[in-house]
Amino acid sequence: MDSQQVSAPVPNYLVGSILVTLFCCLPTGIASIVFASRANSKAAAGDLPSALEDAKKAKFWLWFSVIASVAVWVIYLFFVFGLVLLGAAGN
Repeated sequence: MDSQQVSAPVPNYLVGSILVTLFCCLPTGIASIVFASRANSKAAAGDLPSALEDAKKAKFWLWFSVIASVAVWVIYLFFVFGLVLLGAAGN
């Protein structure tokens, strides 16, 4: 019998992290890119527990960026439509 361990590959959130950085939220997207890159490096070095931990952090910052961006846009649109309605009511 072979004594090699078979483990699931470490998820790669690098593409999603880059897209989030470009289209959603720059600061938190950069954090996601950093953790995704660290996860890839650690997985290549064979440090799977640390790689999985960094992948988990990359996923957190990716989704945090998406949710924060959506929340900011919703608030912005409420203000814009509110001002439009107030302007239309004033005429």
